[in-house]
Amino acid sequence: MTFDFAPYRIAAIIPCRNEAGAIGRTVADVRAALPSAAVFVFDNNSTDDSADEARAAGAETRFVRLAGKGNVVRRMFADVDADIYLMLDGDATYDAGAAPILIERLIRDRLDMVVGCRVSDDRAAYRLGHVAGNRLLTACVGLLFGRAFKDLLSGYRVFSRRYVKSFPVASRGFEIETELSVHALSLQMPIGEIETPYGARQEGSVSKLNTWRDGLRILRTVVRLVRHERPLMFFSVGMLVCLTLSLALAIPLFETYLQTGLVPRFPTAILCSALVLLGFLLLVCGLVLDTVTTGRLEAKRLAYLQVPTLNGS
Repeated sequence: MTFDFAPYRIAAIIPCRNEAGAIGRTVADVRAALPSAAVFVFDNNSTDDSADEARAAGAETRFVRLAGKGNVVRRMFADVDADIYLMLDGDATYDAGAAPILIERLIRDRLDMVVGCRVSDDRAAYRLGHVAGNRLLTACVGLLFGRAFKDLLSGYRVFSRRYVKSFPVASRGFEIETELSVHALSLQMPIGEIETPYGARQEGSVSKLNTWRDGLRILRTVVRLVRHERPLMFFSVGMLVCLTLSLALAIPLFETYLQTGLVPRFPTAILCSALVLLGFLLLVCGLVLDTVTTGRLEAKRLAYLQVPTLNGS
């Protein structure tokens, strides 16, 4: 039985930078899988024929001058109006034929986001560093929110209008996938995952990811996630470090004082006191920011609830 998508406005939004040779195939595959969908390609300063190729394949091409995938997603979400959004990269590595399955799952289960989890037997499709980073981020998100996606960094996703129009994009680069996932998890949105085939890039196509540079970005993202989403936890760790250092330095001072009644290393005593004060200052920062985070989460929740669901309620 074929699911009827006619009542819904579906938009395929494809970020693209220097994907000549792949973007045309991606657009053609999306149009074949979803004939009723409007296809938009957002070109991010390509220096090849990506924009012309996308236009020739039948996509509406728009341009984003600010470099970075996060900046592209910000423009896509702001400029395109639809009921359902399909997002995938323009490198022809994702299986566009799975799009109807993802969208059907979104509609049938009344979800706000469905992630296409990448599955591939082709070793060339994955880099070891990216797999390790994905697992590290997934573990961190699972620790923070009690649940996580299997493929946190997948660029193949379907969104409801409610999700898109309530998402305050902050990332500028490839951290955007993490931000997309955290937004859904922090608001406890109904979400789902479906395994989808993932292939290697076409010959001559070059990934924009750099293992070391983006690995450092992932580590920074982990730290930023903890600081933004669980500030009390983040600053409490700092407090415990300060108190532990202070105690380690103070024990010899107490032993000397009990034996001689003197405190010969006065600068060390001052340092111990400063560490204790710094520790409690970090705790106060954590408590204040935890209150701010709660207020920010409530504001995001209200913005989310103001957008109607797919059935208009």
